[in-house]
Amino acid sequence: MKCKYPNELALGLRDFFSEFLPKVKGASPHTVASYRDSIVLLLRFAANQQGRSVSVLAFKDIDAKQILAFLNDLETKRGNSATTRNVRLSAFHSFFRFIATREPDRLEQCQRILAIPFKRASQRTIEYLEYEEIQQILSAVDQSTFDGRRDYALFAILFNTGARVQEILDLRVCDLQLSKPFQVRLFGKGRKERFCPLWPQTARLLRTFCRERQLDLHSQQRVFLNHLGEPLTRFGVRYLLRKYQDRANVQSVGLRNKRLHPHSLRHSTAVALLKAGVDLSTISQWLGHASPNTTNKYATVDLDMKRDALAKVKPIRGQRPGSWRNRSILDWLEGL
Repeated sequence: MKCKYPNELALGLRDFFSEFLPKVKGASPHTVASYRDSIVLLLRFAANQQGRSVSVLAFKDIDAKQILAFLNDLETKRGNSATTRNVRLSAFHSFFRFIATREPDRLEQCQRILAIPFKRASQRTIEYLEYEEIQQILSAVDQSTFDGRRDYALFAILFNTGARVQEILDLRVCDLQLSKPFQVRLFGKGRKERFCPLWPQTARLLRTFCRERQLDLHSQQRVFLNHLGEPLTRFGVRYLLRKYQDRANVQSVGLRNKRLHPHSLRHSTAVALLKAGVDLSTISQWLGHASPNTTNKYATVDLDMKRDALAKVKPIRGQRPGSWRNRSILDWLEGL
């Protein structure tokens, strides 16, 4: 059965996505798309659980119990991590916070949903590439083809700037300054604008690539497109990174064991800057972090820096623990 007229849930979703997020809150298109995907998954799950069409779902069908069942399904059946679960829950919190102010009679239902806590996620070690491994991946790119030259330019600017992948994929030709001083304008989270310097080699590479594409350096065209002439996506970049990692694996055993993803390139730039002696405050501005605390994690990831620090500390002269045979087990444990 289909609903002839939009119900209150449909009207609430329409106003949330068409009015509140873009016009009132000023959310970016990426945030709107992420929230949309989360809501769509929830509605499909609820409709499937209740054996009904999505079009006839009402507010009463999306309660805290239903959302908890969906979040559990994400982890147990879809194999999503706790981090992904929290991203989905954040979208639900935002929507029902909006509904609470719009329809006070649903306040209790909204409060129950808003009370669902975010799940503590385990922190995995940061995967990044050493300078030699970056060179190996770039060397694996076949620059005799147009796609190869595009990929080489793409990875070169990612390593140079440490930008988020989406920031580079959104890059317009007019954002590039390929005459001195070489730099690129990036738009990060919250539409924050920042400028990042380019190495002369990177600027020369991009200038050659733009010339090959016959791009006007003042145009609004995207710099990086796929073979169909459409904008590259994060999934496309992930595929390309895996392809060149597999090729480089022949020469590097270290690369074989790394779980690389597009964000690993950003981590690689941060660690390289840290090794070069750049202070954390400058790295924070370089990467476009909202808080310097986000940058502090890079101070703990590099094993070479940890080994150097350890070598500067005078080791403690150890003593061999005595035999426990003539003492009680408690005395022996306390003497360790």
